[in-house]
Amino acid sequence: MTNLLDSTCPVRPGEELNLPRLEPYLGAHLPDFTGALDVEQFPHGYSNLTYLLRSGDREWVLRRPPFGNPVKTAHDMGREYRVLSALKSAYPPAPRALLVCDDTSILGEPFYIMERRLGVILRRKLPPGLALDPPTARRLGESFIDNLAALHRIDYTAAGLADLGKPEGYVARQVNGWIDRYRKAQTDDLPALDQAARWLAEHQPRESAAALIHNDYKYDNLVLDPNDLTRILAVLDWEMATLGDPLMDLGTTLGYWVEASDPEPFRAAAFGPTTLPGSLTRRELVERYGQLTGRDVSGILFFYVFGLFKIAVIAQQIYARYQRGLTNDPRFAGLINMISLLGEQAARAVESG
Repeated sequence: MTNLLDSTCPVRPGEELNLPRLEPYLGAHLPDFTGALDVEQFPHGYSNLTYLLRSGDREWVLRRPPFGNPVKTAHDMGREYRVLSALKSAYPPAPRALLVCDDTSILGEPFYIMERRLGVILRRKLPPGLALDPPTARRLGESFIDNLAALHRIDYTAAGLADLGKPEGYVARQVNGWIDRYRKAQTDDLPALDQAARWLAEHQPRESAAALIHNDYKYDNLVLDPNDLTRILAVLDWEMATLGDPLMDLGTTLGYWVEASDPEPFRAAAFGPTTLPGSLTRRELVERYGQLTGRDVSGILFFYVFGLFKIAVIAQQIYARYQRGLTNDPRFAGLINMISLLGEQAARAVESG
């Protein structure tokens, strides 16, 4: 199964690390660092940049903000490092954080180092040679939602994260904030997204009890055991973790979850293999989550529409950076099509209830 493990590639031009500055810094601050670095890049992320560092027989993962990043608060390396450090014992799927650096003279931006957890990551297309039969797809979906419910049950005060966010008024701040981000990053006229923004502003629900939330929980942020794909070894990308209404977290997860009954263009843009035979539907995910947590999920429509809108805005911000020449990553050129599809899906959800 080693051929299925998540792989790296050469660093993209323009996203190289300053090794003459980084190597001596790691030598002074990172235990077990033995010498010159070999650096590759994890090619799939759309936000923070992630690199694989090798020195001798040791491997680490380095995370840093994207180049051309206009929103500094959205890529707070120290905050992400703090969350991982606090979760070391409270939530085993969180990778172990090892080192954080806020000295921008090293790489031009703050960064942190964490352990590498080897495993399989499921993306839009399954790794060559991997097949998920219906029973496995179903058990994986159950593990997926069970793990999110477990995260939301963490005693964040005992973990030392009580001051990570401000749960009161979280829903309203998120709705207003993401609408504002969309206006600032907007490049095209997309009426469906405008409609979703208006609907969200007019239909905000009462908040439920706060929890520690991930805010980007989906298949390609999970590392799976290659010998048992239903076992989650790690949850990655904690940059948006905070304290807030856990149904907002569930809504974002549902926004990424495309199912077999969705319109074909939306299925074609699926974020992961969630349409395979045996996969849970969004309704089944919600029902299982409600049973596990005891939370009232009857108003999930609002949170699903919010999830679709938020994902669209995240993609819009990236697309705007590309349009403005702040990044030349060719993957970003077609993002406007995905943004449009997300808006249309939100409009369908509102119309159908």
